[in-house]
Amino acid sequence: MNTNHQASFSEKELMNDLIASEKQVTSAYNVGITEASCSNLRQHLTKCLNESQEIQYQIFNAMEKRGWYQTKQAQAQDVQNAKTKYTQMKNQLQ
Repeated sequence: MNTNHQASFSEKELMNDLIASEKQVTSAYNVGITEASCSNLRQHLTKCLNESQEIQYQIFNAMEKRGWYQTKQAQAQDVQNAKTKYTQMKNQLQ
């Protein structure tokens, strides 16, 4: 009996897994950053977060080009509303 079974995943399935993993990693970095009291650790985690976000963006772009990650264009008013909302939140925290 042959016990050498290899799971065969499509490129789309692998990329979906990669993007989901990167989203989880960035979430974990965010938690670590907010809970770290050591400045050096916070800086290192922030660097790792930025790198992870860049990887996630590259995966997203590759998927979008292949038609595997559909997005819709945000309306200009929706973008402005989001900017206003998050600026207000930031100002309240300062």
